[in-house]
Amino acid sequence: MNWKRLSKAILFPNIAIMIILAPLSLVLLVGSMVFIGADSPVSYISYVLSAYTLTVWCFKIPDTVRFLKKFRDENRYAKIWRENARLRVNVSLYSSLVWNALYGLFQLWLGFYHRTFWFSSLGAYYVLLGVMRFFLVRHTTSFALRENIRDELRKYRACGVILLFMNLAISIIVFFMVYFGRTFQHHMITAIAMALYTFTALALAIVNLLKYRKYKSPVYSAAKITSLAAALISLLTLESTMLTTFGEETMTVRGQQWMLGLTGALIAALVVSAAIYMIVTGTKGLKKIKTEDENGKGQSEI
Repeated sequence: MNWKRLSKAILFPNIAIMIILAPLSLVLLVGSMVFIGADSPVSYISYVLSAYTLTVWCFKIPDTVRFLKKFRDENRYAKIWRENARLRVNVSLYSSLVWNALYGLFQLWLGFYHRTFWFSSLGAYYVLLGVMRFFLVRHTTSFALRENIRDELRKYRACGVILLFMNLAISIIVFFMVYFGRTFQHHMITAIAMALYTFTALALAIVNLLKYRKYKSPVYSAAKITSLAAALISLLTLESTMLTTFGEETMTVRGQQWMLGLTGALIAALVVSAAIYMIVTGTKGLKKIKTEDENGKGQSEI
């Protein structure tokens, strides 16, 4: 028996086998933890299979990185996506707008149906988030980068005003969490998945906020500030979920309320600071353009 060939086949299986193993091991692992129990033979099989799948995919990382780099540099559509910032912003805004609108209307309907401010405040937050993205996508679909800087500054300032109203919805959400003990309850697996999504979204929001500053576009900056605000609220939701799921045995109810209150206050302060900065910066930019136009007109008359 050729042990070298066998070990290579085990540690570096065909990519088709690896693709099949990934969802199979995930389904078995989640199913055993949720429905079967940790001590059953199926659970042990799922643990071994998941560990093996993770190991072979880790061995595949260098090849995967090389493939992605080659795809990024040679694929026609990947080049268009990488080089066209306007396309990336539009896709992000359109997809987020649809999600915010549908989810916000659903929460508003729940608020009307159950007659509670809890769902109504959540709905108001997501609807306002959708309104901001609607303003921005109207501009980005009509004008190229910095083609109409005056309109960009108006949209930028308007988004700052909307952020102030959003902060009211955020404050109501935090109030319900702290005073009435309203939290988000999910299964342990769902909570872990939410944590992965939230930290990924927050990291991407921060990176993109810094990355898109080079374009010096108020609309692009407003789009990324909006994404950061959404990620911060997701962080608050995640904290509520984690405290409900894992904190009952390690923290008192009063301690959970203090944590949620402090986090909510910090997020509200960040949102208000961003809103004021956008309003002040937008107003200064518009005044500067107006002054330059008046000076230019006066010089032309002379």
